Amino acid sequence: MAEIRIFYATNRNHLGPRWRPRGYGKKFSDDGAENLRFGHVVFEYDPLRAGEYLNRAAGDDRGDGEGLAEYLAVRVKDGGARITPYRERLDPRRSERVQKNARLGSQAMFAELRQAMRGRSDVLIYIHGFNVAWHEAVGTAAALQLMLNREGVGDPEQSVLVVLFSWPSDGLALPLVSYKSDRSEAKASGYAVGRGFLKLRDFLAEMQDRSGGEAPCGRSLHLLCHSMGNYVLQNALARMETFTPYGVLPRLFEHIFLCAPDVNDDVFEPGKPMARLHQLCRQATVYHNRGDVAMYVSDFTKGNPDRLGTAGAARPAQIHHKIQQVDCTPLVTGLVEHSYYLWGPVNSDIRQSIDGLAAGDRRRRRVREGELPNVWRLV
Repeated sequence: MAEIRIFYATNRNHLGPRWRPRGYGKKFSDDGAENLRFGHVVFEYDPLRAGEYLNRAAGDDRGDGEGLAEYLAVRVKDGGARITPYRERLDPRRSERVQKNARLGSQAMFAELRQAMRGRSDVLIYIHGFNVAWHEAVGTAAALQLMLNREGVGDPEQSVLVVLFSWPSDGLALPLVSYKSDRSEAKASGYAVGRGFLKLRDFLAEMQDRSGGEAPCGRSLHLLCHSMGNYVLQNALARMETFTPYGVLPRLFEHIFLCAPDVNDDVFEPGKPMARLHQLCRQATVYHNRGDVAMYVSDFTKGNPDRLGTAGAARPAQIHHKIQQVDCTPLVTGLVEHSYYLWGPVNSDIRQSIDGLAAGDRRRRRVREGELPNVWRLV
């Protein structure tokens, strides 16, 4: 057996003792929807079993990350995962900025991640979507980490470390009830994510101040949101804009990946909720699939407008040039219609972006769709 460790932040309620939880539940933290816990999860898995999924044929690529995620989720649930939150010391009645002896879990985790980045590892923050229980979120984050680091894919000198943000998606397959509940919880969780991003901004600024001219580590931060996790991001942007009303949002990420995004298809246009997303990153990529049944369910049974995850941006000529969109329909329809960011060919495209390949690099499976420079199709 082998061990894997996943860093996490969550605003879910803890199950069991606060600093020795056996897991996290379906509700917000008892300290409020914006309260975040930071920590890491360690669990065992069979590397031979995992290798079967990582090497499974996927078109002209390999990697069944969705099957791997299901296997790892069972390991988390039944295999005795060890959860270690970073302890905090705070007076909730006073601002943390004026508490000289405050100890923040976020700072402890950021410091560990900084060391990992110095050890030649990029960091990717992962926000899951609708109908995901805690053990499933951890299993999927671990599968994503293993997929992005599978042998023969990407720069062997550069590893990718996945950090999970898990919000209280209640894990109930009740389409009309749980979707509505999760959408409300996603909105509130977005404020928690925005607060976490602001903490990250402050940590990076403080680190820069203390560096004394020290050269940067040369590694990058990335963000991947799946399905309703993109709605979490949408509300995180609103939270950040509240605290930067007249300035430019901080560029925290090298690349943001919006996978099967369950948000409106005009969300990037001027005056819309994600119009300033490009300020957070050097580049963003939207992955969509016209055969994604989950997007049609969102459209027709929930009364939502057309989704970005179905056919991409409604008017791609109006969005910022940093935002690329990739049609995955030719590769994933009928196979992995919604979680295709874990499917070999799409996952490899994500890894190529992490490695810094240009959008139109010939080593990719992309072909230009039409005349616009930011619209692609995977083949």
